[in-house]
Amino acid sequence: MTTLALTIAGSDPSGGAGIQADLKTFSALGAYGMSVITALTAQSTQGVDDVFAVPPEFVKAQFASIIKDIQIDSLKIGMLMNKEIVLAVSELLKASSVPIIVLDTVMVAKGGHPLLKTDAVDAIRQRLLPLATVITPNLPEAAALLQCDEAISEEQMQEQGKALLQLGCKAVLMKGGHLSGAESPDYLITPEQILRLTAPRIQTTNTHGTGCTLSAAIAALLPQMPLIEAIKEAKNYLSGAIAHADDLQIGQGIGPTHHFYQWW
Repeated sequence: MTTLALTIAGSDPSGGAGIQADLKTFSALGAYGMSVITALTAQSTQGVDDVFAVPPEFVKAQFASIIKDIQIDSLKIGMLMNKEIVLAVSELLKASSVPIIVLDTVMVAKGGHPLLKTDAVDAIRQRLLPLATVITPNLPEAAALLQCDEAISEEQMQEQGKALLQLGCKAVLMKGGHLSGAESPDYLITPEQILRLTAPRIQTTNTHGTGCTLSAAIAALLPQMPLIEAIKEAKNYLSGAIAHADDLQIGQGIGPTHHFYQWW
C-alpha cells in the first residue's frame, strides 16, 4: 500500500525547502504527496525577500477539500507563519482522524529571516504539541518553546527534550546540528527511553531545507515501520541528500540538499 502523506507548510519557489522539499522527499521515499499551503515566500538560495500568509479560512478550505476525498495516512506540519493559522490547523486536526502527525516547529529560515510570529509560539506549544506523534525541534526552536536559554551540551539537550515531552507530545527528536563537533547528535526522547542518534557532520554550505526534509522523511516512513526505525531511516536518507548536495550546484547562496541522489 502506498503511504498517502500530506504536508501543511509554506511554499519555497526556489525548491529547496517548504512544501517543495516535502513533496520531493515523499516521492523519494515512495509516498504519495499532497500539500496544504500556509504561506507564500519570495526566496532563493540567498535568503527570504518577502512572505505572504495565506488566510486561515483558505488553509481550512484546502484541507477540507482533501480530507473529504482522500484518507491521509501521515501528516507533516512545517511553517505556519502566525497564530491564526496555528489555531486553524489545530482545529482541523482535532476534527480529523489523521493517525500520524509530525510537527516541525519552523521558526527561522536558514538565512535568519523569521518565519513565525512571536505570538504564534504560545499557540504551537498549547494547541499543536499535544496533538503531535513526534516533534523535531532544533536547539533554538526548543529554547523558544520552553522559554529558556538554548542548549549548549548534549546533557542540556536531553533535559529540554524531556521538558518538551511533558507538554503533551508522544515523542521528541531533539536535533543537535547547532552543536559543534565531528558528529551531529540527535536525541529521540519518549516516555520509555532516551536514544542517542548520530551522523557524521558533512562539510558543505548547501543545507537549505534539511529540517523540512528530515521531518517529511519521518512522515513518509512512519506508516511503514516503528518510530525508532523510521527516524533512523530518515536520518540516513538526509545524510545521503546532504552528502550529494554539492553535486547540484544550484544558486549562489545556501543551496538545497539532493533529494533524488539515489536516482540521478
